[in-house]
Amino acid sequence: MLRVGLTGGIGAGKSTVARALAGLGAVVVDADVLAREVVARGTPGLAAVVERFGPGVLTPAGDLDRPALGRRVFADPEARAALNAVVHPLVAARRAELVAAAPADAVVVEDVPLLVETGAAAGLPLVVVVEAPAAERVRRLVEDRGMDEADARARLAAQATDAERRAAADVLLPNPRRSAGEPDPLPGLVEALWRDRLLPFEANLRAGRPAARGPVPERDPDPGWAAAGERARARIARVAGERALEVRHTGPTAAPGRRAPDVIDVEVLVGDFATADAVADDLRAAGLVRRPAPPGAGEVLVSSADPGRAVDCRLRPVPPR
Repeated sequence: MLRVGLTGGIGAGKSTVARALAGLGAVVVDADVLAREVVARGTPGLAAVVERFGPGVLTPAGDLDRPALGRRVFADPEARAALNAVVHPLVAARRAELVAAAPADAVVVEDVPLLVETGAAAGLPLVVVVEAPAAERVRRLVEDRGMDEADARARLAAQATDAERRAAADVLLPNPRRSAGEPDPLPGLVEALWRDRLLPFEANLRAGRPAARGPVPERDPDPGWAAAGERARARIARVAGERALEVRHTGPTAAPGRRAPDVIDVEVLVGDFATADAVADDLRAAGLVRRPAPPGAGEVLVSSADPGRAVDCRLRPVPPR
């Protein structure tokens, strides 16, 4: 199984991409649907929301009045944080149930609007971000969804910035406004992503093999290496937890302005070989699998199963000081 995070700012077209991936065979777990489910009439989630915000967020029939609640929280960071504290744990628990029920060979796409804002991106082996200019997103919300412009802008302002989402993105899918009659490139981009990256990534991960990789020539410095290194480091650190003494992006791609092969190197320092072995096994959750180490290497090696991003990780035991 491969878990993929899908996110994007409101109005960017994330739901369009989710539908396209579902049509290709992905198991889509939609956090927006779950967020409605956990605060449906009669649920403990709805009772907690009413306790915090009062009966004014209910319709006459006793359902959650989402527009009324939205007006309360999107202009008030404290109120929004209080709502998230109620809803996010409930959604996360339900999402975990659905992921666990997916087939062993599934590509599970977790459609999460606030994936970046909640810090959950590092918990997934791959993150796809759908992006559109802010002005276009506002236009879509106003013209397509009938939203008040001030409300639309408040919702954009309450979310992560474009730069924050780009930093979290392993894959960036642009979805700008098109002229009348202009073909939509998004379906083709999604199909290529599915065929060339997601399916091979899942197959490699399930088989426990690193992505095939030939010789990697040096190339000019890439400003994206720092962000890719931080994504890999954060995923590995999240899995390793307190077992890691240190996790760092190392090697040529960690040196600004230096030509290097397009490979992200990460080093993990641990206390002993048993810990290195255990962490290496667990790193499958971050999209990395074991590869052979030379005899007497004194370290455990793992590499990415992702054909779209080469990552090598060394787990090195160090003696206690």
